[in-house]
Amino acid sequence: MSSPNTLNGGKSQFSLEDLMTALADTSDDRRPVERWKPDHCGEIDIVIKADGSWWHEGGKINRKGMVELFASVLRKDEDGVTYLVTPVEKLSITVERGHFVAIRLDAKGEGQDQRLFFTTNLGDVVEAGPENRLRIETDAETGEPDPYVNVWGRLEASLSRPVFYELVDLAVERQTPDGAQLGVWGGGEFFPLGPAGSHNV
Repeated sequence: MSSPNTLNGGKSQFSLEDLMTALADTSDDRRPVERWKPDHCGEIDIVIKADGSWWHEGGKINRKGMVELFASVLRKDEDGVTYLVTPVEKLSITVERGHFVAIRLDAKGEGQDQRLFFTTNLGDVVEAGPENRLRIETDAETGEPDPYVNVWGRLEASLSRPVFYELVDLAVERQTPDGAQLGVWGGGEFFPLGPAGSHNV
């Protein structure tokens, strides 16, 4: 009998077999990871780099199908930690920035009726709005923006620089009690691109 095809050299029983079980649980590409309640079994040496690439034990995972498989069982819990989850096991991984990278922006309509669609590096398309919010982290010292869009659950895509520049081109100014603020409309929501008054500094 062959041994399980473990992902970290036998240190965990988290195997490709478990992932295939997860795949069989649903007929589409979204796994019901929020419903699974496995025990936390430690961590696995998988890193999602800032550029969206996946690495295992220091080596880049080049097989797109494998990355898509792992991504389909990603979950970020309330503790702020991201896990690979199957019905029987939960292992924490490292995420340098976002879980995905938004590499394309498509805007439709204008003003408050504008709709914003982001395509990630894995081909998912998400529309910014009340359910998938845009947020901008701003470095307190440099003022450098770090933009994200929610993809599903607590998983986010960081915006590539070209996509963020496209977003800035769509920005409009709105008056707030703290002064003028730049932002974009998407799905009926106004998303600030920085603190009020920051674009006039």
